[in-house]
Amino acid sequence: MQQSERLRLGEIVDALGGELHGDAGQAVEGLAPLETATSRQLSFLSNPRYRAQLSVSRAGCVIVAPGVRDEALARGAAIVTDDPYLYFARVTRLWKERTAPPPGPRIHPSAVVHDEAWVDPTARIGALCVVERGARIGAGTELKARVFIGENCVVGERCVFHPGAVIGADGFGFAPRQGEWEKIEQLGAVRIGNDVEVGANTCIDRGALADTLIEDGVKLDNLIQIGHNVRIGRHTAMAGCAAVAGSANIGAYCTIGGRAGILGHLTVADRVHISAGSYVTRSIHKPGQYTGFFPIDDNAAWEKNAATLKQLYALRERVKALEKK
Repeated sequence: MQQSERLRLGEIVDALGGELHGDAGQAVEGLAPLETATSRQLSFLSNPRYRAQLSVSRAGCVIVAPGVRDEALARGAAIVTDDPYLYFARVTRLWKERTAPPPGPRIHPSAVVHDEAWVDPTARIGALCVVERGARIGAGTELKARVFIGENCVVGERCVFHPGAVIGADGFGFAPRQGEWEKIEQLGAVRIGNDVEVGANTCIDRGALADTLIEDGVKLDNLIQIGHNVRIGRHTAMAGCAAVAGSANIGAYCTIGGRAGILGHLTVADRVHISAGSYVTRSIHKPGQYTGFFPIDDNAAWEKNAATLKQLYALRERVKALEKK
């Protein structure tokens, strides 16, 4: 953060709400974690695990929940709000809005935008981006450096694409022929809804026939692979290095942990949460938390072991019952 007086506590509360305990004129020079914040910085406490850090923090002001109001006030100024983490997120956006340098050109001179592409007048195209023929970029969307938007791909409003993102490369489609491979032309596109964020070097493949679909509010981390004809439901979030194979259908409000994998043609219900490193090999039809990883093996042996593993708990209970007799 730039170390200059840009915001005062009163300005923050006026813009975002919350209950201020302290001097509204107190200046804030930056945002920082509890353990490193100085008397000129704003911090927050959302996880009770870090409650012990509150009393010793040097932060000039701390964003806290009502349940820790008294502890926070014992050490200094505080902003009390029902959801400190959400409030902190909004503070970061307010801070960036107030301190960001003036924007450069709407479309960087080094960007290549096809004459038959359409870019909303409020969208921004960064350095060395490519927007191909027939692509459409919605209002308020930002393409940072080196983003590729392929032919006929459609991007909604207020989206953010971080450097190196590739939207609309060919899906992985090949037909076997006597030990060789013949390419299947990928004739679909990618359709992306509003308020989607795509991380650096993430790839979303165009569909083979129908379009790959990313619905409103989806958040994708860096280095994610989305195969052709995948559908990702609204407000689902995926962490780095996750991969989804072609034609998988992922529901709304899901979370997919880092390095998780989902096989193609599977269905994942709404509000399913996949733990990091898990490998989804079957459809999931009920909401909940799912975790699973099984070492690679000869397929026949793997299937037998997997079937046995599913019976392990029942077998354990039978052994315990026998031991009591």
